Amino acid sequence: MSSDVRFTDFKSDKQPTWCPGCGDFGTMNGMMKALANTGNDPDNTFVVAGIGCSGKIGTYMHSYAMHGVHGRALPVGAGVKMANPDLEVMVAGGDGDGYSIGAGHFVHAVRRNVDMTYVVMDNRIYGLTKGQASPTSREDFETSTTPEGPKQPPVNPMALALAAGATFIAQSFSSDAMRHAEIVQEAIEHDGFGFVNVFSPCVTFNDVDTYDYFRDNLVDLAEDDDYDRHDYNEAKDRILDASKEYQGVIYQNENSVPYEEQHGLTENMSEIPDGAPEDAMDLVREFY
Repeated sequence: MSSDVRFTDFKSDKQPTWCPGCGDFGTMNGMMKALANTGNDPDNTFVVAGIGCSGKIGTYMHSYAMHGVHGRALPVGAGVKMANPDLEVMVAGGDGDGYSIGAGHFVHAVRRNVDMTYVVMDNRIYGLTKGQASPTSREDFETSTTPEGPKQPPVNPMALALAAGATFIAQSFSSDAMRHAEIVQEAIEHDGFGFVNVFSPCVTFNDVDTYDYFRDNLVDLAEDDDYDRHDYNEAKDRILDASKEYQGVIYQNENSVPYEEQHGLTENMSEIPDGAPEDAMDLVREFY
């Protein structure tokens, strides 16, 4: 790790192909700033991406990276972290990738509490496939495939996380650059699974959940002096409050113990333990 790293050191030479104005630009910039602010550098950072508009984020960032199968980015990230606990592992995806086909992996990644960060770019629509309703779309959200709306309640990812035993739950807005970077930084610094749902507006297919909508409706918990992020019941009340959109760290368990520590997986698997068969370690190194 280095204290001299700037967030621009995490930028690759590949130019993003996202639509101009896409919220994912701000989301990625905040991720890079947070990594630099925590003293990480590209040589000790591993980014795993899912499928969707967010899926190429590992290409646009300068670090170790892997493009996972649709909905399967979290188990890949967990495997990377357990194979080499020295790496800073960040998993990035969208609301479709994380809360639809990847919902099962999301719940189990939360409850295992592996020490990594999961950033979800939630635009409440399937942007890559040209504008279908996503798991987080409103009940009355009209699209070409749901002209009268999905007519089902949207998934509440924070409620899923809390019910699964999450130790860190936060929400941010990609356009609020400094605040977004601060929240992601706190997720990285958390000992355990740091989950951040990011409102990342789609400017092409979603004209409801826009930048102006979030600017007008977001309530920042950091401005509430009476809010206790460590109070489970208070966090539950905010998470289940459908009348407001919240930004900030909603819940953090101060007694979080990462999966790796609980199970003694703190050694780099590329190192040969005493008595380990050499052939077995050669196989491990092939995937390291």
